[in-house]
Amino acid sequence: MSSAATWEIVAEIDRVLEPARFEDYCVNGLQVPGPARVQTIATGVSAHAELFERAEREGVELLLVHHGLFWDPGVRTIDAVLKRRLQILFEADIALAAYHLPLDAHPRLGNNALLARALQADELTPFGLHHGEPIGCLASFPDDGLAAEELFARVHAITAREPLVFDAGPARVRTLAIVSGGGADYTPEAAAAGADALLTGEPAERSMAQARESGVHMIAAGHYATETFGVKRLGEYLRERFGLNHIFLDVPNPV
Repeated sequence: MSSAATWEIVAEIDRVLEPARFEDYCVNGLQVPGPARVQTIATGVSAHAELFERAEREGVELLLVHHGLFWDPGVRTIDAVLKRRLQILFEADIALAAYHLPLDAHPRLGNNALLARALQADELTPFGLHHGEPIGCLASFPDDGLAAEELFARVHAITAREPLVFDAGPARVRTLAIVSGGGADYTPEAAAAGADALLTGEPAERSMAQARESGVHMIAAGHYATETFGVKRLGEYLRERFGLNHIFLDVPNPV
């Protein structure tokens, strides 16, 4: 098994994902330092104690997550929960790095592009502007599209959970807008872009009315479930690039 310098791995992720392009809600990049060199990396969706404890048991030296520890407006105090989380990382000497919007948006490694390909869609184009940068994608289905019920079934199959569907669009879906995680409010933008449906993670209370009034299917397949794709693929990319051992640590969340 090969090893690589932690700084070299993080530099490669920064080169590929270009986090500086995004005005994000969180710190992208290395959040907690660890060992100088790494043989085993793990990926997971969200940074929390259970994930850290599993990483420790697996002998992980660098943990990559989509949802990190530090979000706006920053750390003002270290409470008991954050203390425990940091203590696990410090005592196990595990480095933590997080990539949020850059890992939604990437055309090869991103959650949204990978969801589109898993659904057998093609002709991906950027969609869903966040401070001027697209974070989602518009995907097309071949020929005359597919029946809406077939799309809902495919979403169920690839996420392994029954989606919440506001069935307000046409009988056949030709164009699908995808913004994983908390992208429910992109429904009007999806309609304006000519999409027949929007796939996201979690709904808001207003989502039903937005879908009905926009004439678009809104498919909420789970925040966690729609965001396993990118970080897992990033881990595989790093395994291939550096010859590292990679483990995906699945801690399912019903939200």
